Amino acid sequence: MSEISAETARHNMIEQQIRPWDVLDDTVLNLIADVPREEFVPAGFHNLAFADMNIPLGHGEAMMSPKLEARMLQALDVKPTETVLEIGTGSGYVTALLAKLARHVYSVDIHEDFVNHAHSKLNDDDVVNVTLEQGDAATGWAQHGPYDVIAVTGSLPLLPDSLRESLKMAGRLFVIEGDSPVMTARLITRLSDNEFHQDFHSENLFETDLPPLRNAVQPDRFVL
Repeated sequence: MSEISAETARHNMIEQQIRPWDVLDDTVLNLIADVPREEFVPAGFHNLAFADMNIPLGHGEAMMSPKLEARMLQALDVKPTETVLEIGTGSGYVTALLAKLARHVYSVDIHEDFVNHAHSKLNDDDVVNVTLEQGDAATGWAQHGPYDVIAVTGSLPLLPDSLRESLKMAGRLFVIEGDSPVMTARLITRLSDNEFHQDFHSENLFETDLPPLRNAVQPDRFVL
């Protein structure tokens, strides 16, 4: 993809996909315009880097569509002083976006090749305020918490309490919860950090469909 065609495709992605999906935050729009999404997509998918689709990453995982990434960033409203936990590094693109907004990002993925790929791409883009770690964070990653922001980039059939409890006071958690084909993107905000009284506000943002995190907690299923 040539530089001219990439810039045209990026502009069209923002104006035809992202902005019409109620993403109006200039900080988010400018960030997406600046970070080269095409450099993070897997080989063989460069021509689809700006398409309105989830791009396969391997291992049954997917890179979220551009408009979903943008809505997530707008909802989380990450500040320069904040620490972020990203569960599911994937391609490293969202990691780069979060790092441009936050003080520091801890990003965890269960797949070693994803971590290695993201490390290389983030280095190429001179993103230094990220700690990449390999591990299973489907039920949380308390090592560096509590966090101001938690971004879960794969879906969860059931949200574990441990994730909400890793938020600081006024901390925000973005998660896509439920079962395919209809899942709900939610923003959860911690209203109290008292260990004896934990209070959270939950806002349903939109419906979507995304592959689940590996080893995600499953709800009790009724079986005949």
